Amino acid sequence: MAIRQKDLRSETRPRRAVPATRPQERGLFQPMPHGVASGRVLLVITTLLVTFGTIAIASASEGQASANGGTTWSIMIHDLVYLGFGLFALYLASRVRLDRLVRAAPLLMLFGLGLLLAVRAIGVTSNGGKRWLNLHVIYLQPSELFKLFTVLFIAWLVQHHHDELGHWRQLAVWTLPVTFGCALIVIEPDIGTSSVVAVIAFAMLAVGGLSRKMLGRIMLLGVAAFGAYVAYKPYSAGRLLSFLHPNTHLLGSGYQLLQSRIGLGAGGVGGLGLGHSREKWGLLPNPHTDFIFTIIGEELGLIGTLAVIALFVAFLFAAVRIAQQCTNSVYRLIAVGITTWIAVEALINIASVVGWWAVTGIPLPFFSYGGTALITELAAVGLLYNIAHDHSHSGDVTIREHRLTNFRETIERKTAPRPARSRSMNDPRRTR
Repeated sequence: MAIRQKDLRSETRPRRAVPATRPQERGLFQPMPHGVASGRVLLVITTLLVTFGTIAIASASEGQASANGGTTWSIMIHDLVYLGFGLFALYLASRVRLDRLVRAAPLLMLFGLGLLLAVRAIGVTSNGGKRWLNLHVIYLQPSELFKLFTVLFIAWLVQHHHDELGHWRQLAVWTLPVTFGCALIVIEPDIGTSSVVAVIAFAMLAVGGLSRKMLGRIMLLGVAAFGAYVAYKPYSAGRLLSFLHPNTHLLGSGYQLLQSRIGLGAGGVGGLGLGHSREKWGLLPNPHTDFIFTIIGEELGLIGTLAVIALFVAFLFAAVRIAQQCTNSVYRLIAVGITTWIAVEALINIASVVGWWAVTGIPLPFFSYGGTALITELAAVGLLYNIAHDHSHSGDVTIREHRLTNFRETIERKTAPRPARSRSMNDPRRTR
């Protein structure tokens, strides 16, 4: 009978609720995110940019393709292959787990520096620059990859060392990989890409909370570095500054700008018609790369150029909207870096082909022909799309000036005087 009562008590005793454990996320990738309006808008704008760019390359590359001995559409076919790789990169970037990607940023930075050093050793020289690696499948341009690696590295740097970057020595040490990479890119030589990398890092540090005093010092160092470059390479500096005197050296450093203005002027308001450019047939150098905006203006007129500018403005607003809605401060910095990258390149390229800025060889994003550039830009769009669907939160990662290193804080904490303890009136040690 006692055994039956014991069994009854054990059967009627309520079981303790076991809290459900959240399954640990494993792997580098997550399911494809979807459902956020800002992300869909970004993809629509990117699709329009890439489609317009592919059509522009097909038209602008006719002359160069014929000069190379290929078919009329040979360069466009190569661009479509690069576009396929770029769409795959966009897909992977939209699915990657952002926390693990940021955690791997130092390794990616080392990988990027290794690629830049490989360019110095075994790089391919073309048009006076040693900037490519021949992988037999694609001519890889590591300086384009270095832009994306810089964005991720600065985000990781602010996340883990925001309490040290307010001191100029610590800032110089921690940003040394970016500085070294910029120096390697300048040596290629490619001062345009190195300046874009520097602007990306500068903008991210500014948004991260770096003081105005430190930002001013960085700007002064940039001016001093440009002065040293002018003194070391006066011929290259003369080509960079030729836009200030467009009517001099028309057969030399000013020839590209002259032909670019002729093409834009010939287009008028409505253009000569798609495929009817005259400048692409040997008059304008690099019509399908650096000066593709000129061919668009010549064939589609002012209407076509304004449509391109409108698409970039729409992209800028969509990217800024994603950055504003992001609840993770680290990922917001990534969005800021990518937005700065695309906006600055588009602004410099358009300004240079119309004569408002120096011709530095910076491509027009999503338009200019270039495999590595297109793949990297679409990967950056994938990261923006990923950030648009992220709802994680991060702590305060604002750059501060109160601490140099963790070791110094530990020392100061140990050597600080201890506050005197007050004794109560009933303490027998107060009276002797």
